[in-house]
Parts: sequence; C-alpha cells; structure tokens
Amino acid sequence: MTDRQRTLIALIPMGVVVMLLATTIVIWGADSIAGSSQVALLVGAGVCMALSTWLYKTPWKAFEKAIMENIGEVAIAILILFMIGAISGTWTASGVVPAFIYYGLKIISPKVFLLTACALCAIVSVMTGSSWSTIATVGVALLGIGRAEGFSDAMTAGAIISGAYFGDKISPLSDTTVLASSVNKVDLFVHIRYMMLTTVPSFVITLIIFTILGLTHGGGSGDEMKVYSSVLSSTFHITPWIMVVPAFTGYLIWRRKPAVLVLSLSALAAAIAAIFLQPDIIKSIGSGVTEGSNARVYFAGIIESIYNSVSIETGNADVNQLVSSRGMVGMMNTVFLILCAMCFGASMKASGMIADLARIMAPLTRTRTGLVTSTVVTGTGMVGMVSDQYLAIILTSNLYRDTYEKEGYEPRLLSRSVEDSATVTSPLFPWSSCGMTQATILSVPTLVYAPFSFFNLLSPMMSILMAIIGWKIIRRKQEKS
Repeated sequence: MTDRQRTLIALIPMGVVVMLLATTIVIWGADSIAGSSQVALLVGAGVCMALSTWLYKTPWKAFEKAIMENIGEVAIAILILFMIGAISGTWTASGVVPAFIYYGLKIISPKVFLLTACALCAIVSVMTGSSWSTIATVGVALLGIGRAEGFSDAMTAGAIISGAYFGDKISPLSDTTVLASSVNKVDLFVHIRYMMLTTVPSFVITLIIFTILGLTHGGGSGDEMKVYSSVLSSTFHITPWIMVVPAFTGYLIWRRKPAVLVLSLSALAAAIAAIFLQPDIIKSIGSGVTEGSNARVYFAGIIESIYNSVSIETGNADVNQLVSSRGMVGMMNTVFLILCAMCFGASMKASGMIADLARIMAPLTRTRTGLVTSTVVTGTGMVGMVSDQYLAIILTSNLYRDTYEKEGYEPRLLSRSVEDSATVTSPLFPWSSCGMTQATILSVPTLVYAPFSFFNLLSPMMSILMAIIGWKIIRRKQEKS
C-alpha cells in the first residue's frame, strides 16, 4: 500500500468525526459537550479500529495499550481539573471572585472603557481559569455598560473575548492550559511561563489598540456598575483581607510548587477564609443540605461549595450569575470529553494513521519557522474541522509530538504553539462550540465580534513571529551516529 493510499485511509475516521461533531453542534449547540460530542469521538475511534484491523491487521492489544497510555498521560490533568472545580466553588464562596469583580468595577472609567473591560475580563479569567464563565458573567455586565456608554457591541464583545481568552491561557486553573501542558508532558508552570513570551506581547498590543479605540468615544454615567458593586458589597463581606488567598496562591506558584499541591492548598485556604469572612454565605449553602449544629451546617456548606454547583442568592439575577460556581461536578463533562478524545487519539496512534496524516505537513517541518507555522495552521484548522478546542489540542499535539522530538525541539515549544492556535482561535469560528456559545451569551454574531478580537487574531501570528526570530527556542544538538 502506497503512502498516498494510507493517507487517504487515515482521512476517513477524521472525516467521520468532523461530520458527526458538526451535526451535534447544529442539533445541540453548546450542550453538545454534555455527551453527543463524546459519542461522535467514540464512533470515530470505532471506525479507525475497524479499518486498521481489516486493512493493517493491527492487533486489539495494540489499541488497549495505546488507550491505557493516553489516559495515563492525562490522569494528573484530570485530577487538576477537579481541583480547579473545587477552587471555583471555594473562591466564590469565600468572596475572592466577588472581591475581584467589585474592585475591578470600581476602576472602570468611561474614557478607557474598552481597555478596562479587556483588562478586567483578563483578571477575572486568570482567577477563575474559565473564559466561558468570565464572558457569561462579567462579560454580559460589561456589554450592557458598553451599550449605555455608546460603544458598539462588536467592540465591546471583542474586548471581552480578548481579555477572557488571555486570562484563560495563562491561568493555572484553565482546563485548556492544563490539557495542552499535560498532553505534551510539560510541567504546567513551565508551559505558562513559556507562553508569556508570545502571550504578553500580543496582549500589550491588544490593550494599546483598545485604548486608542476607546479614547475616540464618549462615556456615560456608569449607573449599572454602581448597582453591581452595591449588590456585591451587600451580599459579601468585601475586604482587602480576602486577597491573602490569591496572594498565598501566587506565592506557591512563584515557589514553583506542583500544580496539584498549589490548587489543593489554595482551595483549602479559601475554604478556611470563607468560614471567617463569609459565615452567612457558608451557612446558607450548608443549611440547604443538612440541619443541626452550626459546625455541622458549616461543614456541609464547605463540602458543598467544593464539589457541587452552587448559586448564591443576591437579589439581582445578573449578579447571581456572577457569583455562581460549578464545583467538581461542573468538570465532569470536560473530563468525559477528554477521556473519549484520548480514546480516539489512541486508536489513530496505534493504527499509525496519526503518522500518515502528519506526512501531509512533513515538507513544511524541515525548518524551525516551518515547523511552528505548520503547527499553528494545523491547530487552527483542527478547530475549524472538529469544532472543539479540546480535541484540536489533543489531535494537533499527537500529530507533531514525534516530529518535535526528532528535530530536537523542547516539548514546551509544541505545547505553546498548540495553545497559541487551537485555544485562542476557537471563538472565531461560528460553527465551533466556543463560537456558538459566545455569540449566544453576548447576543453578538461571531463574524461581527471576530474582527475586534485582537488578542485571538494576534496570538497565532505572534507564535510564528517568535519562531522566525528564534527567541528562547532551544534545539538540542543532534547526536552523531
């Protein structure tokens, strides 16, 4: 069988997955992550296994081994994802997230609204690790404020999405950041620090652009900001002391402690802070679970905020969304998707079809610039083909891992190139899960806000530019035979 024939066969399971994922997106929209996308991946894995067994006589044991290896590689990532869910709950219940939103809203000035909106979404996204949650909460509030102050929905939505995805990329709480680093076997904080070389310049340019655009517009009274601030301060005990928790977390990160340890201790610190600073909030959460002594109710409230989705009643429906958390339970769909994606990736790997697909891009990978460029193009193209950033990260990583190793480049270059493309471009495709979700949440069509999502547009180009320059790109010396 020729290489061309093998490549065409390798496109069959990929085509099946693309077709099924596109169908599930059309039918279920953003809810496709709840199960239908996972089924599509498993069907694609089945098609791959059937073709490989029939045409290549691949033994079943090879698939089992590949699946166990792939899932084993993301075992720590799954644990980190659950800890991210725990922090989502404890940081909200303790007042950390509300305090960040409260203080952030205080600094918004109409003359620099777009700049502040972008920066505020970045801060909240870093703290929560979720671009979706940031856009659905702070983003919706900022969109209303922007309309009141005369800014176009396209500009405001572009600022919101740019900030949210910047924060999502550099946050150790982000599921996509955890996934990109773990799939490529790169320490989480090493991955984040290396991404700063492309992410920070892109974000600085983005802030400059939004500053210029914002200064050309007038401003309003900002009454809505006052309402949000008032509701948050009346519901939570907003105090600078709560910043001890993120400061403690930052200290652990600075000391380069393992990600699981950092997240676990951060969740524990937030839980302790919640008991002392937000006793009424914890009591209200716990009283819905159990009755009895205060100790029993507080214990139930803390545990509930760690593992379960919690909504805190503030008397304002919009603010209720701001202070809702998903807990560990909220991570289950993502974990489910990752497991199914790893099964699909394992089947493609065991059958050799990953290598067959990589052969298409082989002529472009002989130079540093060509290798990074092809990775970025593939990562972006994967999002457009499979409509999902998680799968795009996994598939692109699997396609290029051996090539980066063979050429002597560090795996952190691959993990950064994948994130610079597969993660940040996901909301720019109208048919992707991210694009459909953000357009629905903000009520702004994807193609309307996309031209103003400057960070998302600049990030892939910055990755290629850094490859051209060669800054901090280290290549191991090839051993002489």
